[in-house]
Amino acid sequence: MPGDGVASRYADLRRQEALTPKVLYAVDATVTPSSPVADVAKLTEVATTAVRAGNGHVLEVSHVAFPNNAVTLVLILAESHLSIHTWPEEDLIAIDLFSCGAIDGEAVIADLVRSLELENVTVRPVQRGIRAQSRAVPEQ
Repeated sequence: MPGDGVASRYADLRRQEALTPKVLYAVDATVTPSSPVADVAKLTEVATTAVRAGNGHVLEVSHVAFPNNAVTLVLILAESHLSIHTWPEEDLIAIDLFSCGAIDGEAVIADLVRSLELENVTVRPVQRGIRAQSRAVPEQ
């Protein structure tokens, strides 16, 4: 599978982070005219730089560019994933960062907002995962 060799280098990191808090940062924002979101290469560079700013590790990158200049970009991270979806007809961008472990999700989002020149930004952090005390299997 693609990425298996790269992912194996982060096996220890994943084990260490298995019990750390998991947070989904759901971001909605308005794209400004100067935002580089339609340029897939630039968007990928900005996203990768933002992940590094949060001490994250990019393992794989995939994207789809649509005829209307919309883009879906996904970065598979050692710490989970970052996805970016754009809707040019609405000047809308939706960013989802699912993070665990040592990655600083707030730093990643702040870097993306600044570098992509976004406005009207809303960030909704959502705690994810099942707590240890609720992992018990119910009696049958």
